[in-house]
Amino acid sequence: MAKPSLFKSELQPMAPDLSPERFRGIGSSSSSHHRDLVFVVNPRGANGRTGREWKKLLPYLRSRLGGDCNICESLTSGPSHAIDITREAIREGADAVIAVGGDGTLHEVVNGFFWDGKPVAGHDKETAHSTALGLIPLGTGSDFARTFGWKNDPHEAVERIAKGLRSRIDIGLINGESGGSHYFINVADIHLSAKAGYYASRYKRFGNLCYVIGALQAFMGHSNQDLRIKVNEGEWEICSQVTAICIGNAKYFGGGMKITPNADPCNEYLEVVILQDFKWYDFVLKLHKLYNGTHLSVRNVSARSVRSIEIEDISGNSSVYIQSDGEHLGFLPRKVSILPAAIEMIC
Repeated sequence: MAKPSLFKSELQPMAPDLSPERFRGIGSSSSSHHRDLVFVVNPRGANGRTGREWKKLLPYLRSRLGGDCNICESLTSGPSHAIDITREAIREGADAVIAVGGDGTLHEVVNGFFWDGKPVAGHDKETAHSTALGLIPLGTGSDFARTFGWKNDPHEAVERIAKGLRSRIDIGLINGESGGSHYFINVADIHLSAKAGYYASRYKRFGNLCYVIGALQAFMGHSNQDLRIKVNEGEWEICSQVTAICIGNAKYFGGGMKITPNADPCNEYLEVVILQDFKWYDFVLKLHKLYNGTHLSVRNVSARSVRSIEIEDISGNSSVYIQSDGEHLGFLPRKVSILPAAIEMIC
């Protein structure tokens, strides 16, 4: 097959096209000495800023990687398109799928590594090939990148991709009563913070200010809830007056808040941080601690490392929000567990 063209001259929204021809050249013998890279870009991310920054990055990326890699640019056309692109790229044998943008795009690409509760496999079952995950933070940046100490610098990200060093990372798994599976790479959270994230998503045009607006709106009418939790398949226990539960595979969310400071995406555990009986003024007084990760010593804050945790709303009203990586998933009950070393990541 012919190799894919390096880049399109203009970034235009693309209709979903998941035919094998879209990834022509990937995994073909004619380019076996080259790495096949698929860049998944949401050109409308961060109010179009992602698309503009991507076009500025192209000349450097082309000069740095074009000699050693077959490059396929895939622009998303709407919600969940990045999931479909990723699955098809893996099936066609891509060396890596690189999320270009913020945590929303990264979240969809991660979910594209799985299908029907199992990892997606390439069509060539005889090779021991593994597609890696990559990240170029663009637009408003990436909370996940902060855990690794990566700057919001796309040129630095391209250098990581050029080096091609890989490390296996854990992925979080969320199951609901319907039996469907959902995956996250960063932080899943429940109740107030998830409600704030749900409202914040409506104001993304304001950048990181959207988190402040979302939090203010979430506080209106908020009440702490008694929840039941089961840790590591043990006994049920009551958590009274829960304000929020944050379950971290990584450390940061909400535009730089170090909410699960001891989380490590390579240690095969999730860190669970529970805030109980918080009032609105507690957040005002302790916000700096939440951002710098020193809140674990604060009264009514507890933390533990888990392999799995189930959470239920005792009232049974199904009104307690849950989100992961900033994406609204619905309401409790849910089970959250760790998938150790589930994905190879370029780091």
